[in-house]
Amino acid sequence: MLLAKHLEDFPDLQRKAPRVVVYTGTSKLETRLDQSGIKGYAVGFQGLVHFVMSQLPQNEVVEAAIRKEVKLIPEIAIRELVANALIHQDFTISGTSMMVEIYSDRVEISNPGEPIVPVERFIDGYESRNEDLARMMRRLGICEEKSSGIDRVIHEAEVYQLPAPEFHAGHQRTVVTIYGHRDFEQMDRGDRTRACYQHCALKWVMSERMTNQSLRERFGLPESKSAIVSQVIAAAMESGLIKPDEKVGASRRFARYLPFWA
Repeated sequence: MLLAKHLEDFPDLQRKAPRVVVYTGTSKLETRLDQSGIKGYAVGFQGLVHFVMSQLPQNEVVEAAIRKEVKLIPEIAIRELVANALIHQDFTISGTSMMVEIYSDRVEISNPGEPIVPVERFIDGYESRNEDLARMMRRLGICEEKSSGIDRVIHEAEVYQLPAPEFHAGHQRTVVTIYGHRDFEQMDRGDRTRACYQHCALKWVMSERMTNQSLRERFGLPESKSAIVSQVIAAAMESGLIKPDEKVGASRRFARYLPFWA
């Protein structure tokens, strides 16, 4: 599975080759490209990541008054999510494989098998479904096998001020959706609440705590938007995703927040 030059030489493994599908818009109505890999996961990993990056739409951003083109999603996020999907798939489910689906506004990366860690605990939890595969991938430098991949993805989304990635457990499938850039005003309540929870959890695993200020910085908002950020925090608490840090008392000025499981 890892080292084959041609997976089709192994009939039992051929159907497990990663598949990349590119659509022309935001739906599955029109497919522009549908291609499956031919190499084993280890020898073909870099080529797979580079191929996915080559298919991503370009976004135009302005930095220091200079316009430049950047990919829809940063490469490190694609790399970590592809590695996770390959390693954590359920090989007992037949007739399906790990998939990368590229739309004009997002990328969906999925693998066979429902997650063995609850999706809301992806940031801090880790349990490998395929220990031998994960161990070998770590030795080959493809993964670290220490539950840091999703942390990196969340961190990259914050650095590039992308909407929070969405993790979903479907029928015999785990799906991660990572979106292209959207301004804060374009994010709906679900986007903002999800970003708040992920930011809070990321701060926790970094031995830090979320505050109104840190969440404002995550969204790239000025201090004048503190009241709006407070509304996002209140919505996340109402959803049961975060809770106040009781160590700082009831002071609103010095309020800090923890993920619900902390």
